Amino acid sequence: MTSWDDFFGDGDAWGQMTTQGETVTIELAGLPATHGLAARLARIAKPGDVLALSGDLGAGKTEFARAFIRALTDAHEDVPSPTFTLVQTYEGDGGEIWHFDLYRLESPEEAFELGIEDAFHEGISLIEWPERLGPYLPRNRLSVHLTVTKGKNHRQAVLTPHADWSERLRECGHG
Repeated sequence: MTSWDDFFGDGDAWGQMTTQGETVTIELAGLPATHGLAARLARIAKPGDVLALSGDLGAGKTEFARAFIRALTDAHEDVPSPTFTLVQTYEGDGGEIWHFDLYRLESPEEAFELGIEDAFHEGISLIEWPERLGPYLPRNRLSVHLTVTKGKNHRQAVLTPHADWSERLRECGHG
């Protein structure tokens, strides 16, 4: 039996958490909760992992990525949005972290010019606007969909594990 509370910590700190099949929905009551979720997921990430970060503009994708990266590098690491550079890389504990913002891609094939294949094989990939990859989005990924709920800092995170992410989240759920 999966104990999501063991993995995500005290439910009161997160707000309401529900599971439906493999999908986990978490109410994030402020930026510290968003940062905490990102840091917890960073601890189980490994080279070759892909986190597909989706949501509307302003939903918190970059904020989530920033916290994830800082959890594996330095708490004071400068983590600019890759909106204009399209990709930023960081040396983190356990390997390289690639942070992609694919919003400006005109075709999925343009991602290959950014070295995305190398990222998929050698690093941890955080991908904002993953739907821009079309058929090239890896099947083995953790989809994280963020939605603003109450006020600008309250969010809902919907985690949908694919392939081996399901098992890894279940294992972590046992604390």
